[in-house]
Amino acid sequence: MSDTYIRPTWDEYFMKITKVVGERSTCDRGRLGCVIVKDHQILVTGYSGAASGLAHCDEVGHQIKKVTHEDGRESNHCVRTAHAEQNAIIQAAKVGISIKDATLYLGMTPCATCARMVINAGIKRVVCAKRYHAGEESEEMFRKTGIVLEFINEELEQYANQ
Repeated sequence: MSDTYIRPTWDEYFMKITKVVGERSTCDRGRLGCVIVKDHQILVTGYSGAASGLAHCDEVGHQIKKVTHEDGRESNHCVRTAHAEQNAIIQAAKVGISIKDATLYLGMTPCATCARMVINAGIKRVVCAKRYHAGEESEEMFRKTGIVLEFINEELEQYANQ
């Protein structure tokens, strides 16, 4: 037999699942999925999308807001959707599942708002496929609070319409 099957690591396995979950996303700027896991068991998932009952980007277009950062640079963000990790954390709260001490898997570094939610939810480890181009603030918050942040790939993720 020439092809030897290599079983994926737990991180590889859960990261693959985030990609499938992300296929449900309704904003093409970042079809991201999130999986929150504890003891190798999936607790909840989430994907990027508008709040329940509201129109999705895929239906009506993006709701872009320009943000001016402390250093003077500007970036554009779609604010119609809740991020994948926000929706996963909300889902856990909605159905009463504790995500304290869990691991969160995501396509890229959480934004600063999501990082604060991750910290306050008690998540202890975050595994990302790539770095977010504006993720430095989140990385610093995770360092300061002792949350382990790991990247599968050190490549930067760039959104369209920056």
